[in-house]
Amino acid sequence: MKKVGFLVNPVAGMGGAVGLKGTDGLAEEALARGAVPIAPQRAAEALAGLTDLDALFLTAAGEMGEESLRRAGLRSRVVHRPSGPSTAEDTRRACRLFVEEGVDLIVFSGGDGTARDVAGVVGSRVPIIGIPAGVKMHSGVFAISPKAAGELLRGYLAGVLRTRETEILDVDEEKYRAGVLDTRIYGIASTPYLPALVQERKQIYSASSEEEFKEEIAIFASEFMRDGSAYILGAGTTTAKIAKVLGVEKTLLGVDIVKDGRVICTDASERDLLGILEEGGKAKIIVSPIGAQGFVLGRGSQQISPEVLRKVGPENLIIVATPHKLKETPRLLVDTGDPELDAVVSGKRLVICGYRIAQRKEVASASMVGRGGEGEGL
Repeated sequence: MKKVGFLVNPVAGMGGAVGLKGTDGLAEEALARGAVPIAPQRAAEALAGLTDLDALFLTAAGEMGEESLRRAGLRSRVVHRPSGPSTAEDTRRACRLFVEEGVDLIVFSGGDGTARDVAGVVGSRVPIIGIPAGVKMHSGVFAISPKAAGELLRGYLAGVLRTRETEILDVDEEKYRAGVLDTRIYGIASTPYLPALVQERKQIYSASSEEEFKEEIAIFASEFMRDGSAYILGAGTTTAKIAKVLGVEKTLLGVDIVKDGRVICTDASERDLLGILEEGGKAKIIVSPIGAQGFVLGRGSQQISPEVLRKVGPENLIIVATPHKLKETPRLLVDTGDPELDAVVSGKRLVICGYRIAQRKEVASASMVGRGGEGEGL
């Protein structure tokens, strides 16, 4: 019987929808702003349908994994019990015990911070799979969706998947909240790999031609944004260039709303967006995919939630990206946490890549890749 270490970071991802850009050290503030835990739900999606596995899951007590495994009907044994609310040290302690127990694989639900804690203990000695549940997920150990994580787990235990080494990355959250993206490599980990199911590490493009195309995109956007709609601008340098051409300040790594050439909400949370949408009037969303990973929604932009997207209308989602980024990004993905909405957004979509220039690109639901969608299943 195979042994799998399994962990849930209960507070991972809560800072996203409320505009905190992370939850490290801010779990109480996130809850005060109305955040709800998402990591347990993402874990449940990954574990669904795995009851036939001949495996024993080793885990930590309560919400750190035990409860998720019990609800999924999977065999488990608790090896660590936190003395209070779970901490990063509880994650590291559990991983040390997993290694001592000789687990074949470790699966965790969280973000880059959790990946750092896990990989900091196990290195490349034990393969790890990340169930995407954080605000930031730049590391290459994350599956593209919870369902994909479940498929990777199954495939690896069945012996049909090999592993690859990949980088563990994280950002300085204090700088990130201040609008500075400072990404560092914290280590190397081993992860089961199937191209369709594993995300690539984030890439940043900085060639001079990139700036020229961003300028073209921004000039075109400044023209069509005169229609009186409220424009929700996602994070990134391409949307920041649009704001610059409009002559307004934008939060580089946050979500802002621009209407009639002026900013009406800066660094908006999901609640802020919904409040403005309730006032009525036309609204549209402009986002740019994460380089190489290809995520349009669901990574670093949780403020643009399923409810926000439904109110705006998926038909009013505008994607912008430079030609080089599109060339280097094999696929565009959505992972909002609402598979039905992801399916609506999926399909061929125009991506603005220059002045009055667009390319037609396939957008896929991350939860459907490998399950009859893009890519190969197991």
